Amino acid sequence: MMSTIKEVKQEIVEDPKNWIIHFMDFVDDFRYYKDLSFVSKPFDFDNERIDALLTATIEYLCDELGLEPPEWVEEAPSCKYPWFVSGMENLKAIAIVESPLRFRMRKIFTLGNFLSRT
Repeated sequence: MMSTIKEVKQEIVEDPKNWIIHFMDFVDDFRYYKDLSFVSKPFDFDNERIDALLTATIEYLCDELGLEPPEWVEEAPSCKYPWFVSGMENLKAIAIVESPLRFRMRKIFTLGNFLSRT
């Protein structure tokens, strides 16, 4: 059963070592079910990076699937400072170029294949 975005955020916060597992499980499930009810209710905006990452992901996936993102995502803040998710200095230049628009708009920089499983 798919977790709501609020539940996913809680899982990420409670298990930061394995955040990518919880995150990618959500990505896979949302792509499979295409069910906006799992993102219809906002989470509390109290963790700048995670909040921006989850919001950008929702926007990106909605664009990809041809769905209208929930209105609440417009209220979600961006990161105050750029966040390079990989944390690797030598990947920063590539991440600036490859990062999808929805992530760049929230000052999050990832490689182009960040949401891919292939």
